[in-house]
Amino acid sequence: MSIDSHPQTGQPVGVPVDTTPAQRPEPVTLEGCFGRVEKLLAEHSAFLWDAVRGHDGLWTYMPGGPFDDDRSFAAWVAERTALDDPYFYAVVNAAGNAVGIFALMEIRENSRVIEVGNVLYSPALQRTALATEAQYLLARYVFETLGYRRYEWKCDALNAASQRAARRYGFMFEGIFRQHRIVKGRNRDTAWFSILDTEWPARKAAFERWLAPDNFSADGGQIESLSGMNGSRE
Repeated sequence: MSIDSHPQTGQPVGVPVDTTPAQRPEPVTLEGCFGRVEKLLAEHSAFLWDAVRGHDGLWTYMPGGPFDDDRSFAAWVAERTALDDPYFYAVVNAAGNAVGIFALMEIRENSRVIEVGNVLYSPALQRTALATEAQYLLARYVFETLGYRRYEWKCDALNAASQRAARRYGFMFEGIFRQHRIVKGRNRDTAWFSILDTEWPARKAAFERWLAPDNFSADGGQIESLSGMNGSRE
């Protein structure tokens, strides 16, 4: 933690920071090598439904779902497209099909703090290079275009997969907020993680090393893990 001294009292205070507000998320398209991230639209719902239907476990820790049919799912997607916070994006594969979503949320542009959440990765997206690349593209957008200084990841403390993902992507665990929320009528203790702007260059370098073509074998398997690059044991 960086500490300064108050000029009049001498008491310890935080160091001065740039108070220019960050920008709010916009309907951008973030192009990658394996696919792209783009603003969630109602027309994404058909491909998304094909990718997630029958996989009710995807919704256990989500605030909505699961859904009985494509119409109720499409209505849920349409509601998400109209929101400013959370601001939803679709993850689209090389074939042009939406296979996942996530959102930038809890947007505090004056403090330059933002969270990635509502992460819904279909089985077609899970454990693919695009799954990681999408997180890289969104984080790069948050830090380098929008100008945030703190990027948060929060999840149900019982969601072990989400906690593993956060650590793998380079988020630092900060603690558990007990009885933080009520979700679907159940208690949720929330695990908090973050990446700071000062940490982003190292995290960016790890993402780019992992995504480099020479980090993949002929059969598409990774040679060096992103967890290892980020110093995680996961």
